[in-house]
Amino acid sequence: MNNQVLLDNLRCIPDWPIKGVNFRDVTTLFKNPDCIRILSDEMYELYKDKGITKIVGIESRGFVMSSALAVKLNAGVVLCRKPGKLPCDTVQESYAKEYGIDTIEIHKDAITEDDIVLLHDDLLATGGTMKAACDLVKKFNPKKVYCNFIIELINEGLNGRDAFDSDVEVTTLLQV
Repeated sequence: MNNQVLLDNLRCIPDWPIKGVNFRDVTTLFKNPDCIRILSDEMYELYKDKGITKIVGIESRGFVMSSALAVKLNAGVVLCRKPGKLPCDTVQESYAKEYGIDTIEIHKDAITEDDIVLLHDDLLATGGTMKAACDLVKKFNPKKVYCNFIIELINEGLNGRDAFDSDVEVTTLLQV
């Protein structure tokens, strides 16, 4: 899709958080009402006919567009958070990162077998966090699972799409 308005408003911060990383900062998209509208409209067009009933926002930048899209799709929002941030009983998934093990969780009553779930986050790099979130959602046995990102890093050699099972459709709005 690579909408030029979005690309023009995407801030890149060289050598952050560590030297050699060119950080893609979506907060510059979120502060611009035209960009929010474009993101929301493009995501709506991708998912309007998929029967989405729940959108899982990945902490924390995934919360923004999952909420905006949920309004347009008449879907619920589920928060996928780090441990200890959700107040009720949760289901967890742990996964390996380049510097250790991390864990994410969702409320036990957040998703049912009747749901069609879209997971959303800001950036696809290695795919590790979203793959873990996808595996976590699959524990609920929903009818179908989709994954969406605002940005996919394609020139970094990270091959994030390769992390996902073939039954999961992965879409991105920007490829950089």
